[in-house]
Amino acid sequence: MTTAATRKEDLLEIGSHRFSSRLILGTGKYPSPEVMRQALEASGAQLITVAVRRVDLKNPSADPVLGHLDAGRYTILPNTAGCFTAEEAIRVARLGRATGLSNLIKLEVIGDPKTLLPDNQALLEATGVLVKEGFVVMPYTSDDPILCRRLEEAGAACVMPLAAPIGSGQGILNPLNIRFIREAVKVPVIVDAGVGTASDAAIAMELGVDGVLMNTGVAGAQDPVGMARAMRLAVEAGRLAFLAGRIPRKIYASASSPETGKVGS
Repeated sequence: MTTAATRKEDLLEIGSHRFSSRLILGTGKYPSPEVMRQALEASGAQLITVAVRRVDLKNPSADPVLGHLDAGRYTILPNTAGCFTAEEAIRVARLGRATGLSNLIKLEVIGDPKTLLPDNQALLEATGVLVKEGFVVMPYTSDDPILCRRLEEAGAACVMPLAAPIGSGQGILNPLNIRFIREAVKVPVIVDAGVGTASDAAIAMELGVDGVLMNTGVAGAQDPVGMARAMRLAVEAGRLAFLAGRIPRKIYASASSPETGKVGS
């Protein structure tokens, strides 16, 4: 039974890293670096993803993204966004680690430039190589339970199935597959891509996933800072609801104040 005491220690664990926040936030598409900084703060996120190919690694203090991140406050999660082959993603991951960003890597290998859906075969190949090189690999994947199990077997520290195409804001299109993935793997499951508003984040967490990663849903909102706070509350509420355990769905009504039964029911 989950109690208030155990919830205080309810941490997201990825490899050797531990986070009290289950919201992971991206750093792209914000109207300005200052809005990005304010949104990150409002979100309560501790793990922040940065595209290795889109930042100035030679002069990070002057970079519009890295220059506004408090290294003492956030853990940087480099990602291989924009890579279309396993070889390219592996090279970018190595570059990010070599410049001191992190041994964590959000692994993206895109298979189609229109839908931005992942190339599953290349993703699995790159995961195996990077795990052997000591990376903590967090692969962005399709919502395929079999593939997620293969990624876990290859050594992935978590699996990150899409909710919907990247940046589409369509929400959780296939909740059944997310449930199947939860059952198929023992590593954390983090929903990545497609979250458009707070209710999408809450639904994902109520399905029992371990976290949610988003970028466009916050950065593209009319008020990114307000949306970041909304997403923070939604992730927290969804997690608490999952731990608390929802009532069973019933076809017929059930009186909230029956003549017999539990006191106060």
